[in-house]
Amino acid sequence: MKLRQIMGTAMLVAASLPMAAQTVTLHGDKPGEIIPKEIYGQFAEHLGTCIYGGLWVGKDSNIPNQDGYRTDVLNALKALKIPVLRWPGGCFADEYHWMDGIGPKEQRPKMVNNNWGGTVEDNSFGTHEFFNLCELLGCEPYLSGNVGSGTVEELAKWVEYITSDGDSPMANLRRKNGREKSWNLKYLGVGNESWGCGGTMRPEYYADLFRRYSTYCRNYDGHNLFKIASGASDYDYNWTKVLMERGSGNMAGLSLHYYTVPGWSGSKGSATQFTKDQYYWTIGKCREIEDVLKKHIAIMDEKDPRGNVALLLDEWGTWWDEEPGTIKGHLFQQNSMRDAIVASTSLDIFHKYTKRLKMANIAQIVNVLQSMILTKDDKMVLTPTYYVFKQYIVHQDATYLPVDIECEEMEIKGANRHFEAKLPLVSATASKDKAGKVHVSLTNVSVDKEQTVKVNIEGISAKKATGVILTTPKIDDLNTFDNPDKVKEAPFKEVKIKNGMMEVKMPKNSIVTLELM
Repeated sequence: MKLRQIMGTAMLVAASLPMAAQTVTLHGDKPGEIIPKEIYGQFAEHLGTCIYGGLWVGKDSNIPNQDGYRTDVLNALKALKIPVLRWPGGCFADEYHWMDGIGPKEQRPKMVNNNWGGTVEDNSFGTHEFFNLCELLGCEPYLSGNVGSGTVEELAKWVEYITSDGDSPMANLRRKNGREKSWNLKYLGVGNESWGCGGTMRPEYYADLFRRYSTYCRNYDGHNLFKIASGASDYDYNWTKVLMERGSGNMAGLSLHYYTVPGWSGSKGSATQFTKDQYYWTIGKCREIEDVLKKHIAIMDEKDPRGNVALLLDEWGTWWDEEPGTIKGHLFQQNSMRDAIVASTSLDIFHKYTKRLKMANIAQIVNVLQSMILTKDDKMVLTPTYYVFKQYIVHQDATYLPVDIECEEMEIKGANRHFEAKLPLVSATASKDKAGKVHVSLTNVSVDKEQTVKVNIEGISAKKATGVILTTPKIDDLNTFDNPDKVKEAPFKEVKIKNGMMEVKMPKNSIVTLELM
């Protein structure tokens, strides 16, 4: 992962448009696509303290751990039911040579992380540690292969090392290093951001490289690799066009990266100090992902009308200035209620496009960018974004139920040419799980007032609803190591159902998920 483009504005003005009823129509009798659980994917890069100090402290650490993995972080992540975890990058992936991270820890060579602060790493967290972590979490591993500085042979041997159960050189090396049975590997990324930190390539050149690399990454002993091509950043629709035209039949997926990076006066902006207008502009920028998805999907639909190639938004989230006093290049940022609303609004949008969009991986899981968890020494904090992902677990692998929204909008001026100028102040999504239970998630985007949202539950027989809420008095409220529970979910009861209409009273800055009964 690497920031390619910072979008700036010369002026920020937010103004309410004429008042509209806050109404959501839920079409329970018109089910859509399954929402793949992989939409709730995570991303862990060797960046800052995401791996070392975040996920991994080593077996000899004074911090409580399970075979080297932080116990507190491990348990918190298990509670999220993480479906898939992407590793080792990001930009780091295209400088990572996997054989440096296997074998006895004392014999592993150190390396300099040139992308992220020049940190010296000891390679104590490598292939075995990652795949064992995925087994502990019960999630699918998503491996990003080195195309930028690596070789076809190197990546092919890594796949063999991980997935072969035969009497082969790499499988025997794995056994020598303590793992008899192969690991499960489904998702294989062939390079990362090949237009930038992954090699500064042209799409035509990368398309040929993808064909070559994917040819030699073979399926061993019942494993069937889902091979993912390094896709576009933001608005680079030509990259998607070229890859869809030139990619071989080996391409099961194509990635896309999109960050909410508003940029105030040339900087990315503070994670904790921002104005009301800047908040609204940020949510508008986050909502722009819908237009970006539509345009990339339209190209894929034209080139691949049968839908054989999946779109994977394998990096997304907010990107702010690093916290003052932290190490430059480690991308440690705080996480406020604003980030939570970015998360809920984004996920609501993702649910609408899962006919083509099959995975999304927020950046990143611990201590980097819009993370689930922050750690400092032996302390741990769950972020507001963590609680959004926890609320939305009910939507994993559930059937999407379409919603129509009529609500007040905020007009935002001074936006860049890509930007949608009208911001709805209510966001919503709904689904029906395999047991037939209907769940509705609502977000009150307004920082100024509570909203009474009326939900018309067409085609659904329900008499009551129960749920949870995430809300704070101020949009910049956050959790710290000294006050870790300032932003936390709570039971929600301000809902009633009568004659097929559900009325929900939502405080400002709030996210609610309801189960209809």
